[in-house]
Order: sequence, then C-alpha cells, then structure tokens
Amino acid sequence: MANPLYQQLERDNDVLVLGAGVVGINAAYWLAKRGRQVTVIDRREAVALETSYANGGQVSVCHAEPWANPRAPWQVLRWLMDSQAPLSFRPRLDAQQWRWLLQWLLECTPARTRRNTIGIVDLALHSRELLKQQRQEHGLDYHQSSQGIVHFYRTESAFKAAQSVSHLMRDLGCNRQVIDTDRVLDIEPALSAVKRRIVGGTYTADDESGDAHLYTRAMRRVCESMGVRFVMQAEVQSVRAVSGGVEVALNRRDDIDLPTGDYALVRARDAVVALGTASTALLKPLGINLSLYPAKGYSMTVPIATDDMAPTVSLTDDENKLVFSRLGNRLRVAGMAELVGYDPRIDRHRCAAMAEQVKTLFPHIRAYDQTEYWAGLRPSTPSNRPYVGPSRIPHLWLNTGHGSLGWTMSCGSGERLSKMMLLA
Repeated sequence: MANPLYQQLERDNDVLVLGAGVVGINAAYWLAKRGRQVTVIDRREAVALETSYANGGQVSVCHAEPWANPRAPWQVLRWLMDSQAPLSFRPRLDAQQWRWLLQWLLECTPARTRRNTIGIVDLALHSRELLKQQRQEHGLDYHQSSQGIVHFYRTESAFKAAQSVSHLMRDLGCNRQVIDTDRVLDIEPALSAVKRRIVGGTYTADDESGDAHLYTRAMRRVCESMGVRFVMQAEVQSVRAVSGGVEVALNRRDDIDLPTGDYALVRARDAVVALGTASTALLKPLGINLSLYPAKGYSMTVPIATDDMAPTVSLTDDENKLVFSRLGNRLRVAGMAELVGYDPRIDRHRCAAMAEQVKTLFPHIRAYDQTEYWAGLRPSTPSNRPYVGPSRIPHLWLNTGHGSLGWTMSCGSGERLSKMMLLA
C-alpha cells in the first residue's frame, strides 16, 4: 500500500519547494503566507541537515561585502603557499571549477565589487527585518542574540581597508561603527588574552546571531501549522517542463513506498529549486548553467561552562576569517573555505588548525576536548549574489547560491521570490 504522503503527491500540486534548508524553508513560508499550497521535498530525514546544520550562526548584514573584491586575488595568492590558510584550493580537471574561478576574478574589479555589495546589502537588510518580524509573530527561540557583531583586525592595512568599506556600508543604510581596541574589549572582554594583537575593529549593533538549525526546525513547525506539507527522504532526480507546469522525478526512499519502479513522477504548477550545491547538476540537463560552486566550510562547536571566559557577543576574526557565535551554553566557530569539488569529508588537519586559532583567542575555555566538528558545502556564486527568480523554464524558479550568507539573506530571498511568483 502506498504511503499516504505519496498518495497526496500523486494529485496535482500547486508549488513544490525542492530543498528543506534555511533557504527552502523560507521560500515555503512566504509562499504559504501569500496563499499558495506548498509541499517541501528533501532527501534527508529532517530539515536543515546539510549546509544549514552547523554554520557560523551570524545574521551578518553590515559585514556582507563579497568575497570577490580588489584585495582578494592578492590575498588568495599569498594563502596558496600556506597549508593552514583560511582558503584551500585543490585544482581539478573540472571545467566548472575553472570557469567559476575566472568569473570570480572578473567580479573583483572595483565597479563590480561596489555593485555586488549594494545588491547583497539591499537584500540582507530586508531579510534581517523580516527575520525580526518572524521571531515576534511566531515566538521563535533559536538561541538568538541581538548584541551585534564585532569584527576585529590584527593589521593596520586590514583595519584601514575596513574603514573605507564601513563608509560604503553606512551610505547603504548599515550602522557600522569603526572602533578602537579599547572599545573592542569593552564590548567583548573575552578577547583580553589577545588585546595587544588587535589594532581596531568595527561594530554593527543591529546585526544578530543564533542557531540556524534550531531556527529552521522551528520554522518547519510554523509552516506545518500553515498547511505546508513536508516529504522527507525523497531525493529529486530530475525536473522537466510539462504543459501548464513542471514534472519532478523523485528517487525511491524507505519512507515513501512508491508503487511502481524506482521513482515517482510528481507534477505541480510551480517548482522552486533551493537545493544548494545540488542545484547545478539538477538544472544542467535543462540548459540552465548556474555559475555555482561549492566552497566547503568548517565549524566547531564547543561546550561552555558558566564560569568560562568565553565570548557572549558574536565576533569575526578578519585575519583568520573565523566567525564566533554564542549559542546558549555552546560556542560555535566557523570558517575556512575549500574549493575542492563536492567532497563533504572533514579534513582533520584543517580542524586542528582552526582549533589552535580559537584556543589562542580564548585560552580559558576548558572543554576543547569535547569539541564537535562539522563541514558543509556552501553554494557560492562568483559575485556572492544568489539566484532568486524565474529560470528559463516556465514555472521553474530559482532560490539558490547564497554562499556564506544563506541565513542572512534567506528571509528576504524567500519573500521576494514569493512576490515574483504571485505576479507571474
């Protein structure tokens, strides 16, 4: 006998959202808000178990300048000679990788950097306000903190560059203050062990942090209360256009008893692709060639005792490209970027290098031996601007490519996409 969820899918569907991470869950939420009947499909057994699972936790609007900027190529060249550097690049016989790198270099010009920064900040500011509305309306609790983010610098050159970016951010509506070392320590005393190595910082009081995994789980419950259906452990095999909509092929999974063959064909009026790095392969047969490549990032989560001298304010270490977020009685640290293809495996040497940096910053945390490590594939575009809107296939929509700012931009991209679909 077929599973009841599959029996529901056999009927005509309104909107299928493919992917149940923080981006997909927001697409589903805002579409349901606008009266659409939504079904979310994901290959995992629960929501937010991939890139959204253990990210850095920052809703970082005012530090959202793109990776592609005029300083970046020279910095990357320097890092390539350092095995412990924040960026690791493993050349592959992969046309997609080299095409992405060339496009990334083209985005590093001053004019394109400014254009991309304006676009990212516009979406991120909108998204942060919507997140606050969601939290208030639905009483969400995801270890959120509204104490802002401190970005600290260890070299005068980096600090000087940050001041010019801060001027642009303020022009774009971000409250990004340039602060001296003493003010950095006033805001976050836990940095006292490295005071002499900090030359200054920037502080964005309006930015936030929290646990994106807990948030996405909470939003699933909200979505279900609004009538959104979730079909888990169903992997999307292919998508194609059909008369009046789209048809999605789903691979067989244990909790969906497909009555014929190894897959099911499900039709809908519209489908939203929010599959992160898996979006590229799904769409290529349709002639949709996304400029999207995985940037593998790492995180470590450390238990915090009440008397540990650990940070309470979210932080960004500019030199080591690490972010820190306090999540209740845990400290989440995330960073690194590896352009190594679609390999999700954890490199223990990279984890050890990150851990050493964290121990230097916060030597009084005692439970480093209980650290949990994780790695995820960020779906990154050369410009850092996501794909949000219609594809070249009627009724097939894109909401992917958010890179390291997935949570920062997810509410805004979901709301804007839902508006576009309403007007289509």
